[in-house]
Amino acid sequence: MRAFPAWAQAPAHSGIIDRHGFELSDIALFVVAVLGVWFARRALRTRFRRRGRREGGQD
Repeated sequence: MRAFPAWAQAPAHSGIIDRHGFELSDIALFVVAVLGVWFARRALRTRFRRRGRREGGQD
């Protein structure tokens, strides 16, 4: 009685790591993250700048 078929006992990968630098998706993720931080900071700066003027507070 065989509990596991032969293909289930194959190793997950060959053990060879192919390192050849950044992929395009890595660069795209970095660019999107930078744009997200820039956009959030810009929005918060604008928001607090308006709030300070409205309340007559420090700007």
